[in-house]
Amino acid sequence: MYYDIDACKFGNLKKEVAKMNDLNKTQYFTTLQKRIPVSQVLEMVYQALNEKGYDPLNQIVGYIMSGDPTYITSHNGARSTIMKVERDEIMEELMKFYIEHKLKG
Repeated sequence: MYYDIDACKFGNLKKEVAKMNDLNKTQYFTTLQKRIPVSQVLEMVYQALNEKGYDPLNQIVGYIMSGDPTYITSHNGARSTIMKVERDEIMEELMKFYIEHKLKG
């Protein structure tokens, strides 16, 4: 999974919208986003929590288990960034890493 880190950090999406000239044709909406992996979202959140003196492991687990975004600091946009990612996608990323590094290796 990939998410737009710039949009997450600054709360804005870069959008390109064409002006509608012909009402008989369907208009396309596209976003110009740099996509980043969920792993990088987790890394950014981890760093922000660490910088603020929190235990990143406990805070991230608290967020995943409860869905309460206040477990994540707003420092450097970490809270808004992690909220762009579904919690099940975070779990999928963590399980994938665990399986690849602990069970297969």
